[in-house]
Amino acid sequence: METKQVSDNNILFKRLLLSLGILIFIRIGTFLPVPGINHGHLAFYIQRHSITKSLVSTFSGEDTFVIGLFTLNIFPYINASILMQLLISLIPNFSKLQKERGSEGRRIITRITRFITLGWAFIQSFSIAIYLKRALFNWNFLLAIEIIFWLTTGAMIVLWLSELITEYGLGNGPSLLIYTNIVSSLPNIGKKLIFENTSNLNFLSYMFIAIIFFIAIYGIVLLQEGARIIPLISSRQLGQTGSTFSNLPKNNYIPLRFNQAGVMPIILTTAVLVLPNYISNLGLLPIVTLPAVIKSSKIFYWLSYFILILIFSSFYSTIVLNPKDISTELQKMAVSIPGIRPGLATTFYLKQVMNRVTYLGASLLAILATLPNLIETILHLSSFNGLGTTSLLILVGVVLDISREIRSILLSNIYNDMFN
Repeated sequence: METKQVSDNNILFKRLLLSLGILIFIRIGTFLPVPGINHGHLAFYIQRHSITKSLVSTFSGEDTFVIGLFTLNIFPYINASILMQLLISLIPNFSKLQKERGSEGRRIITRITRFITLGWAFIQSFSIAIYLKRALFNWNFLLAIEIIFWLTTGAMIVLWLSELITEYGLGNGPSLLIYTNIVSSLPNIGKKLIFENTSNLNFLSYMFIAIIFFIAIYGIVLLQEGARIIPLISSRQLGQTGSTFSNLPKNNYIPLRFNQAGVMPIILTTAVLVLPNYISNLGLLPIVTLPAVIKSSKIFYWLSYFILILIFSSFYSTIVLNPKDISTELQKMAVSIPGIRPGLATTFYLKQVMNRVTYLGASLLAILATLPNLIETILHLSSFNGLGTTSLLILVGVVLDISREIRSILLSNIYNDMFN
């Protein structure tokens, strides 16, 4: 028994060590300066232009600004994954490839996603290189090519390392990298929140923030783990149990989670509301006045934010789960929902339940997403939005995923010891 426990601990320790080693290596590479960039000129420019600070800088202290080898991090892959999921939902050939080709189809989709990641990394690197023209005195065409090469190469190295974490380490590689980026920014967010709002906060304000924070954490855990359970029964079990459903086995079911879409609705909503200003700040388009009008009215902005999250949650949930596909697969396996006829009746029932679950989850997600704005307005705070619902969803989701993976590793080792 002690030998088995030591073996389990060794497996977990090796996986944990591999993940931590890769994360530390990537974090160090983030601050390894790209050759040819005069970071003194860059720091001088960034201190006077907040847009550039948010666009291309990573922080290593209060006055240090570095464009490093791994500055793009995992974000090109995240964008490529979102684009690939949209293509799968819109292009029938990609959808068939995922559903009918099995593991081979998944490998092809993974390969295509990598190529899209390469293209996306090139686009982001090109944008940064062009934008740095106004910040660097020694900028020239050759330097721009070097910046594009280094940043694109760094992004692809990060993608490869994240896949190593997913396959051989502990946790999902891309999620862990985003988690690390959020955690590394927490000290600066906390420092700004305390020092910029000392005159606005008292003991009751801190208590109110703490209560809202714990309510948000509880709501996020409920959103991530909550599900509507739909029981299933096979034709053989139905023949054994007869026509009454009181003694049906409870171990077969479909879990329809409240939040099938994860943080994607918030990301897409933010992109829709921010993209016009982002493009105009790059100088690619004239100044766009609509986002400024929207942001000038906080109520209108929050209402737009809330409605867009509902729309994107509904849209993304239909991509993740298709009631017709589920009904077809159940019919092929001779499995049905108790009290529901196979075929069209099952499809209609699943669609009805999914609409209710999606609406409930989307409403909860939208409420949680507007909490930081509500707290900022009530308590007259600044810098509170740095720790938004997206960050909390990712932090809680990654911790829950790792705990599930640890549990599955331990259970698989127990089963292997039982049958070997």
